[in-house]
Amino acid sequence: MKKQVLTFLFILFIQWFSNAQKLSRIEKKIVKKVQTMDNQSIDFLEKIVNINSGTLNKKGVREVGIVFDTAFKSIGFKTEWIEMPEEMNRAGHFFASLNGTKGKKLLLIGHLDTVFEENSPFQKFKKTNDSIAYGPGANDMKGGDVVVFYALKALADLNLLKDANITVAFTGDEESTGKPLSISRKELIEAAKGADIALGFETSTGFDNATIARRGASGWKVEVEGKRAHSSGIFSDYTGAGAIFEMSRILNSFYEQVRGEEYLTFNPGTLLGGTFINYDSQTSSGDTFGKTNVVAQTSVVHGGLRFISEEQKENARAKMREIVSNNLPQTKAKISFTDSYPAMGPTDGNRALLAILNEVSLSLGHEGVTAYDPGRRGAADISFVADYVDGLDGLGTMGNGAHTPKETVNLKTMNALIQRTAIFIYRLISMN
Repeated sequence: MKKQVLTFLFILFIQWFSNAQKLSRIEKKIVKKVQTMDNQSIDFLEKIVNINSGTLNKKGVREVGIVFDTAFKSIGFKTEWIEMPEEMNRAGHFFASLNGTKGKKLLLIGHLDTVFEENSPFQKFKKTNDSIAYGPGANDMKGGDVVVFYALKALADLNLLKDANITVAFTGDEESTGKPLSISRKELIEAAKGADIALGFETSTGFDNATIARRGASGWKVEVEGKRAHSSGIFSDYTGAGAIFEMSRILNSFYEQVRGEEYLTFNPGTLLGGTFINYDSQTSSGDTFGKTNVVAQTSVVHGGLRFISEEQKENARAKMREIVSNNLPQTKAKISFTDSYPAMGPTDGNRALLAILNEVSLSLGHEGVTAYDPGRRGAADISFVADYVDGLDGLGTMGNGAHTPKETVNLKTMNALIQRTAIFIYRLISMN
């Protein structure tokens, strides 16, 4: 009897597994519709990549927003440009929405800005062949924005967005968030509070991975003061160690005592030390003056901290504070922290979304989808909404060299990724 029950259950599983990997009649139409958009979507990507939208180029970011404004209006979305206060020096954000009552309420997240400012020599979209194109922000993340739009356009063209509830949020300052965060991320967080699911379209790591967790990011600064004196007296009770030796002690202690915990990393990005220093936080640059026969009286380091949870962040900060407080003779030091991106933890809700995406990928003939290592991903806007809504990220285009003059986007895979996104969205808005 037990064997018969097991055989019956096995047959049911095989039937379910077979059905799970099949596209419905409507889904097959969605795939065909997306396939007709291949050249159109690539041309659209080229158009927006060729508009410089470095974070500080407010005019350029706004111009890209205008292109999307026209595009989303054409498929029936209500659009809005959200201005930021002038003193924040950020362009603002593009939002588009459908306010229906059917299925899951979706928040689709992208960003319009890139790391390549107007003075960058890397400015234009250029195909090297049918598969690969170079371009500033082509993959991070204008390609992801294109995936969002053309997936929705395919559904709209087939009249499948009727009564759907979808909000598209393309921020204008993801690469360098405007401060304070309470203003620059206010609308994004409010949209998340009204959503059931958030999907982020940052760079994809392939068809077989998606992101259910991302590390948070915050800044830290160590400032050291030493006693200015003739170098012949260094290490004496009167003169002490000087600011640069004290800074060296602190950084080495960070390396030896804080390093090693899984998903926790910290990096000193700039270091200045000498008799006098000047640092410009707007340009992340500075200069220093000192002489080899004078003990350095000042030093400063700016760095970043990555973490998988608030608890991990606070534990690391406590260790760093303790290290900074144990000063060498005749020196004093202080450390300060600035919050930037919170962590996106690996929740059960995120895993459930991953399972749905896995079924979509299998039904399209791709390999299964597994969770990507959060230690290999940077921070992103989806982290700001992780406390309010279940989410997945890493759903954008594929490519290499993000944030470098060799950034590429894989054009051959883009249409297949749009197909997957369209089916994924369709299944989510069809759920009760």
